[in-house]
Amino acid sequence: MPHQLEFAYIGVEVSDPVALGDMLTDVVGLLHGEVATDGSPTYRNDDRCRRVFVQEGPRDDCSVLGFEATSDEAFEKVAARLETAGFALTEGDKDLSVARGVSRLAYAKSPWRPRFELVQGLARDGEPFHSPLMKGGFQTGGVGAGHVAIAVTSFEDSERFLVDGLGMVQSDWIETEIMDGIELEVRFYHCNSRHHSIALAKLPFDLGKSLHHFQVETNERDDVGFAFDRAWAAGFGLANGLGLHDNEGAFSFYATSPAGFLIEVGYGTKKVYEPWDGNRKYDRISRWGHQPIPRP
Repeated sequence: MPHQLEFAYIGVEVSDPVALGDMLTDVVGLLHGEVATDGSPTYRNDDRCRRVFVQEGPRDDCSVLGFEATSDEAFEKVAARLETAGFALTEGDKDLSVARGVSRLAYAKSPWRPRFELVQGLARDGEPFHSPLMKGGFQTGGVGAGHVAIAVTSFEDSERFLVDGLGMVQSDWIETEIMDGIELEVRFYHCNSRHHSIALAKLPFDLGKSLHHFQVETNERDDVGFAFDRAWAAGFGLANGLGLHDNEGAFSFYATSPAGFLIEVGYGTKKVYEPWDGNRKYDRISRWGHQPIPRP
């Protein structure tokens, strides 16, 4: 059955857009996208005009998550499911569609802080994507910009939004102890062949922020290592060094952005298939590595 959704874009509001932008271009290897209609910078990791929107503000967190419907029929089916699940969409006006670089847009209040936007026709850039730093490029075709991990306290409503509303399928989940007596549960959901486009981390208390990390996936394994070296040389904090995730199979690292949330650069994420029969519990986040690396 053809998939209906792909992760289209992420919008963040940060206190220092220049510092975050330098990290996205000089470390991660993204390119500048078309400037948004309000003058804010955007960034891209493929031939689409805008994959990351960066606005200035005190939030230092994700402000919007956009998912692209693959057809008119898919848009209507997702909209109908969301309404049935109790998350009715509001049609966006022309100005908002232009700002996002899409032909159609509707939005809904999600159970987490970032607003959800369902879009169609994400515009393509006139220039092919050729990053001088990420020579192999990023894996986005048919799967979208990457993935995000969101911290939630309202887990049941959040899962209902993803599964009943968006039609996502749980790929697997992790239950592990991260500190003495503190349990972590993370659940992973897919809407196409990428292992997950969104992960929900269940929290017993509100951290005040939603975005744990935004991930981009490279086409070549060595590009992860080159990005790691750039992050180290630039002085960014490395919340998790190079390692291999147990459930999704990705080789990656996590760098701390100037806004506080993490950016993961990874390679080799597991592909899912339909019908999916790999939904099981894992008891560790990483098979090896992903240790925090303190700065001297």
